[in-house]
Amino acid sequence: MADLSNFDPNAPGLLSNNIFGLPFSEDEARLVLLPVPWEVTVSYNNGTARGPERIFKASHQVDLYDADVKDGWKQGFFMRESDRQLLLRSDYLRKEAELYLKFLAEGGDVKENDFLRRSLEDVNRGTQKMNDWVYAQTRELLQKGKLVGLIGGDHSTPLGYYKAIGEHKGDFGILQIDAHCDLRDSYEGFKYSHASIMYNALQEVPQLKKLVQVGIRDYCEEELEYIRKSEGKVYTFFDQEMKERLFEGESWKNICDNIVAQLPEQVYISFDIDGLDPKLCPHTGTPVAGGLEGPQVFYLFRKVLESGRKLIGFDLNEVSAGHDDWDANVGARMLFKLCNLIVK
Repeated sequence: MADLSNFDPNAPGLLSNNIFGLPFSEDEARLVLLPVPWEVTVSYNNGTARGPERIFKASHQVDLYDADVKDGWKQGFFMRESDRQLLLRSDYLRKEAELYLKFLAEGGDVKENDFLRRSLEDVNRGTQKMNDWVYAQTRELLQKGKLVGLIGGDHSTPLGYYKAIGEHKGDFGILQIDAHCDLRDSYEGFKYSHASIMYNALQEVPQLKKLVQVGIRDYCEEELEYIRKSEGKVYTFFDQEMKERLFEGESWKNICDNIVAQLPEQVYISFDIDGLDPKLCPHTGTPVAGGLEGPQVFYLFRKVLESGRKLIGFDLNEVSAGHDDWDANVGARMLFKLCNLIVK
């Protein structure tokens, strides 16, 4: 246990300390946060690979009192340093991916371009290696008895963690907060695209028994058909439908009760920040008008725990470095709530 006798939770966060200004080492912390600085397959805005670093910096401005989980921080939160080699690999492969995407957008046929065909192969190999790295890192932490939170990067990053936690915890469901379904098969030719994370999870993680999506408002016909054919394994609460229910007088509590009822006993939260209203995350990879407010998400998460379900892990993705610290500030506050809820 860490010695907290000289730590003042009401004082400004010390930059010499770890996440949220907390004085814990990795060994002392109950919850370990794993940054994954990766954004190779993003379709629109760049910047999420450096999101974990910006969140860490912004976290020192977050007050440690949480009305939902008083003194949760005392159980210990620790964030590892970003792996520089992984970040450099992401930067390199992102340049290859950009050339490839530009070629596609101009109507090119990859089969007729050996250079870009090899670039596509490089990206797919690189993302597979990233998945293997995440699996190894999270598996090691889980075997040590740690709770684990993953911080991306784009939304392709947690697949290895899904595999590790499925092996460690058994059957579970994912509560996905997102503007997008992420159910595309090899989007733009990238097998492990950020737009394919849930498709890949459902294909490759046998312990994943249910996917409940909330806030979805940007999707294609192929994804809609996938949901319809899933026979309830994928249950989607579309943003438009939820808004209409609210406009017509239904309570957010009732909608949350409907969401929670779809979840199994063990719940993993996958939080793509673009599930929020884009005024809260304007520089995220693919912002979409509409979405949820922060308090709505917090209320839903609380209802999950109050129902007796167990939160076993989480990821927070698509927080961009942006042009200022606004996105990181919001991301840090979303992260603090997730940290407190998982130790509760």
